[in-house]
Amino acid sequence: MKVIFLKDVPRVGKKYDVKEVNDGYATNFLLPRKLAEVATMKAVAELEKRKKSIEIEREVQESLLLKNLEEIKGKVIKMKGKANEKGSLFSAIHTKEIVEAMKAQNHADIGEEFIVLEKPIKETGEHEIPISIKGKKSSFKLIVEAI
Repeated sequence: MKVIFLKDVPRVGKKYDVKEVNDGYATNFLLPRKLAEVATMKAVAELEKRKKSIEIEREVQESLLLKNLEEIKGKVIKMKGKANEKGSLFSAIHTKEIVEAMKAQNHADIGEEFIVLEKPIKETGEHEIPISIKGKKSSFKLIVEAI
């Protein structure tokens, strides 16, 4: 039976793949669990439309990310945290907090996965934060101040 996978199934198929599987496997496992649907002509045509719209959406998202990358280049983001006299922060600053501060201060929406931090920031002062999106690299300055 030919099916269209609606979700990734390990060692069988990935989402939106059209594959031939055993009838029993399809009727007893894939179809009841909504992991796949029967590949009729209508379903395959809808799949092609869905793939095109997903591709267009992905291209738009990618161009928006690259635009945000250029926008954030050279910007300065300030954050505050509790620190001791030596300048060591009590709690480290992770990429999640950096992304939130970036959204709040510069209205730039860049995902956590694009910020390249070797380790969380644990010191006050200026830090150069690298960003890498689709092979294009940029950076911004993060100033961490003690409260």
